[in-house]
Amino acid sequence: MIYVVDDEEPMRDALAWLLKANHLPCELYGSAEAFLARLRSLPAKRDEPGCVVLDIRMPAMQGGELFDQLRTERLCQEWPVIFLTGHGDIAMAVDALKAGAFDFVEKPFNDESLVERIEAALAESRQRLVRASSAACLEQHLASLTSREREVMELIVAGHYNKVIADRLGIVPRTVEFFRAKIFEKMGVKSAVELAGLLGTRRRSPEK
Repeated sequence: MIYVVDDEEPMRDALAWLLKANHLPCELYGSAEAFLARLRSLPAKRDEPGCVVLDIRMPAMQGGELFDQLRTERLCQEWPVIFLTGHGDIAMAVDALKAGAFDFVEKPFNDESLVERIEAALAESRQRLVRASSAACLEQHLASLTSREREVMELIVAGHYNKVIADRLGIVPRTVEFFRAKIFEKMGVKSAVELAGLLGTRRRSPEK
């Protein structure tokens, strides 16, 4: 779904026609406040890719303010934001890019170029959804571990052998083998290398 937020009705209508002509479903909002209220009523978990096409200059709450609010409330993080800008707003748009916006398109825009950027944003949204789903699954696996299993897991990932782990935790190597098997089963991995890679991905995540 493409969410168009623009205070000018002719622009909203033109964008709706363009998107529908390219088989891209859309919802139209005449103000940042209306879109923000709609987002707050939606479930936090997103299942479908989306993209926000946002006019940077509007009455009352402007596009940049809405973008800041979306980040503050962590709303629609899986939906990239493309700003529509006038010539005088390019500096504002560049600042938005630095803050995490996907792109900006200057008015008057080329229809084909805008559609290409929106399709690229949708592709990015799909990737974000996959990453969010994988992260949620990993957190569920970690939550299933006991405190002792977590201790053993950290030592496994650090590269220690069973005997060293046993000495450090005051248990016998056979018990470490049992814990290792349970950890691999719960985490859905088959080796210490795979486990380290899985946890490394989690630690590299900007949300962690």
